[in-house]
Amino acid sequence: MITRALQGVLSNGWRLAAAMISLAVLMPVLVILWSMFSPAPEVWEHLSEHLLLELLSNTFWLVLATAIGTLVLGVSLAWLTAVCEFPGRKIFSWALMLPLAVPAYVTAFVIVGLFDFTGPLQSWMRASGFDWRPPEVRSFGGVTLVMVLAFYPYVYLISRNAFATQGKRALEAAQSLGYSPRAGFFKVALPMARPWIVGGVMLVIMETLADFGTVAVFNYDTFTTGIYKAWFAMFSLPAASQLASILIIFVFIIVVLEQQARARMRYTVVGKTSGEQERIKLRGGKAWAATGFAGLVLLLGFVIPLVQLLIWASEVWADDFDARYFEFLTHSLTLAALGAVLVAAAAVILAVANRYHSDVSTRIMVRVATLGYALPGPVLAVGAFIPIVWLDARLRDGLTIFGYDGGMILQGTMVTMLIALCVRFMAVGFSPVDGNLQRITRSVDESARSLGVNGVQLLRRVHLPILRGGLFTAMTLVFVDVMKEMPITLMTRPFGWDTLAVRVFEMTSEGEWERAALPAVAIVIAGLIPIILMNRHAER
Repeated sequence: MITRALQGVLSNGWRLAAAMISLAVLMPVLVILWSMFSPAPEVWEHLSEHLLLELLSNTFWLVLATAIGTLVLGVSLAWLTAVCEFPGRKIFSWALMLPLAVPAYVTAFVIVGLFDFTGPLQSWMRASGFDWRPPEVRSFGGVTLVMVLAFYPYVYLISRNAFATQGKRALEAAQSLGYSPRAGFFKVALPMARPWIVGGVMLVIMETLADFGTVAVFNYDTFTTGIYKAWFAMFSLPAASQLASILIIFVFIIVVLEQQARARMRYTVVGKTSGEQERIKLRGGKAWAATGFAGLVLLLGFVIPLVQLLIWASEVWADDFDARYFEFLTHSLTLAALGAVLVAAAAVILAVANRYHSDVSTRIMVRVATLGYALPGPVLAVGAFIPIVWLDARLRDGLTIFGYDGGMILQGTMVTMLIALCVRFMAVGFSPVDGNLQRITRSVDESARSLGVNGVQLLRRVHLPILRGGLFTAMTLVFVDVMKEMPITLMTRPFGWDTLAVRVFEMTSEGEWERAALPAVAIVIAGLIPIILMNRHAER
C-alpha cells in the first residue's frame, strides 16, 4: 500500500516538474505580452514617431530577402548533392554544412572588414590605381548576403533529406508522363519535397527574426537592435518590452505556420532508398558548373571567413592575448557548462513525463516547454529580466524585517542569464533525449517492473544508461549554442562578466576586426563540434 502511494507521488511528481518547466518558459512570454495591455502612452508615441515604421520595414524586407535567398541556395545545393553525381559531390555533401559552425555575426564582421572602405580589398584597389569602387558593403544587400550564407544550411539539410528519399524515381515518374527533366523537377520532385522545404525556410525566418549580432555589425536596425537600444541607450525597459511584444506576435505566427508544414510531412519511402539508386550523372560543363557552384558557396560561407579570422588572429596574438582571454574563456565555458547541465536535466524530466503520461495536458506542457527556441534572444532577455526585477524588490522588502539594508539580490547575478538561456535552448536538448527514450520499447519497462524496478529506480537503472548517447548529444549541442549566443549574454550578464561572444560584440562595435578575430576563432572551433557529431550520426 505504501509502495503504491509512493509510486503515485513520484508519477505525479514528473508531471508537476514538467508543469513547472513549462511555466518557466511561459513566464517571459506572458510578461512581454502583458505589456501590450498596459501600454505607456509616451512610449508608444515615441516608438510610432521615430522607430516603429523603420523597424517594421527593415525587418520585413530582410526576412523576405533572406527567405528567398536561402530557398534558392539551399534547394539547389540539396538537389545536386542528393540526386546528381559530379566531381567532389561526396565532399560537398557534408562540407556544405560547415557554415553552421560560423555564427552569422562572425561572418558579418569578416565580410565588413574585408570589403569596407578601409579593408584590404579597397585599399589594394586604391594603391593599384583602380577607379572602380565596389558597392557599399554596409547595406541591405550586404546584410542579406551574410544572412543567406549563414542560414542556407537549414534549408539544405532538410531539403536534402527529402530529395534523398526520392532519388531518381521522381524524375523517372515525370518522364513517363512526358515531362522533360527540368519540368519534372518543378512539376514533381519539388512539390513532393515542399513540406520539408517550407519547414526549413520557417527555421530561417525565425533565425533571421532572432538575429542581433549581424544586423548590429551592419548598422541595419531591426526589432532586435531596437529592443537593445530601447533598453541600454534609452534606458527604457517599458519601451523594450513594447517592441518585444510586437516581435513575439510575429514569431507565434511563424511557429503556427511551421507546425502546419511539419504536420503535412510524410516519411514513408516506397522501394529502394536513394543510397541504393543510381544518381543522375552530370557530364562536361554541367558537372564542372555544379562543382564550381558548390565550391563558391563553401568558399564564401566558410573557407574565406575562417582563413581571414586565422590571419587576423595571428596578427594580434602577441599583443592582444593576455590574462583577460582566460577570463573570457572561463566565463564562456562556465556558462555553457551550467546551461548544458540544466537543460539536460530538464530535458530528462520532460521526456520521462511525456513517456509516463500520455494525456493531452502533459503533451501540451511538453510542447510549451520547448517553444523557447522560436523566441528571439532579446525577447527572452527582456521577459526574464522584468520578473527578476520584481522578485528582487519583493525579496529586499521582505528582508528589511531582519535588518537587511543591502542592494540587489538576484539582479547582477547569473540567474537571469541562465533562465533565459535554458528557455531558449530547451528544445535543442529535449529532441535527442526524447528521441532516444522513444526508441526504448515498452516491453523493456514491463520487464523491469516485473523484477520490482519502478519509479526513480527504473529511470536510474534502465533508462539513463540507455540515454547516455542522447544526453551527451543534448549537452554538446546546448553547450555550443550557449557559447555562440550573443544577445541574451550581452543584455543580462553581471557587470564586468564578459564572454567570448561579448568580446566579439565589443570589438566589432569599435571596428576592431583583428581583435575580434581571436575570440571568434574559439567560437568557430566550438561550433564545429555539432557538425562532427551530425556527420558521425549520418555515417551510423
